[in-house]
Amino acid sequence: MLKIAYSKIYAHPLPEGHRFPMLKYELIPEQLMRLGIVEEQNFFEPQVADDEIILLTHDKEYLQSLKSLSLDEKHIRRIGFPLSQQLVQRELIICAGSIQCCDYALKYGAAMNVAGGTHHSFKNRGEGFCLLNDLAVAANYLLNSKKAGKILIVDLDVHQGNGTASIFEKQANVFTFSMHGKNNFPFHKEQSNLDIELNDGCSDEVYLSLLKNNLKVISTKFKPDFVFYLSGVDILFTDKLGKLKISADACYQRDKIVYEFCKAMKTPVVTAMGGGYSSKISDIVDAHCRTFSAAVETFF
Repeated sequence: MLKIAYSKIYAHPLPEGHRFPMLKYELIPEQLMRLGIVEEQNFFEPQVADDEIILLTHDKEYLQSLKSLSLDEKHIRRIGFPLSQQLVQRELIICAGSIQCCDYALKYGAAMNVAGGTHHSFKNRGEGFCLLNDLAVAANYLLNSKKAGKILIVDLDVHQGNGTASIFEKQANVFTFSMHGKNNFPFHKEQSNLDIELNDGCSDEVYLSLLKNNLKVISTKFKPDFVFYLSGVDILFTDKLGKLKISADACYQRDKIVYEFCKAMKTPVVTAMGGGYSSKISDIVDAHCRTFSAAVETFF
């Protein structure tokens, strides 16, 4: 059974200017059930992640400054969201969702978080709408509990997973792979184990070929026993920030390629949704729902 982390706090309302991107978190579960891709029993509601698990990844001082709302204004501006207790609570619940997804993926082969993919969060700071790095937290949970020994993080959001790359830069048992827009945020890139930079206007054919070839390269260098997949749909040609020319069909094919790779490698996979900023909310929701559909078709 595909287990999916979802909480109503995922769609936590923000001040004007930030509400639209959050709407997808409310609509994705509704659309998934409307289309018959999953049923209500597939969803579980995560609670708040324990500090001791968060602290395997993030600095204690940083976590405390988030929870006490004592970050300085410069740091808050870098994050891009007004800091509030509910926002911090939301981030802790998203982390808990990705952590619980790990155990479900070990049991069933795959699990998914309706939110997550907060890959711009560093060990001691946040940026780019990311406070805590949920996939890094979940990866360190697996390593610390010895539930996994070698982890691959496949980040296909249009923005480089700079926080994730920084967190794991010295960990040989975590391989970070980011395929992202060359001329997109963040403008100072960190160094992943493998970075593939995409030119503006990148086409379906080029994108899918690069993905297939580089996953093949990774499989010859690194043998993971667990995979995290960040499936941002900001690669779409309709995306206001993405700068690529990727069709909805190619976005779906991308998901299938990653899942078939995991299946062939016999590795459990946890998926987080990542970004999506198309003008029409339906384009965002439909693309995310097709990611869920690809997982169901591949594993269930």
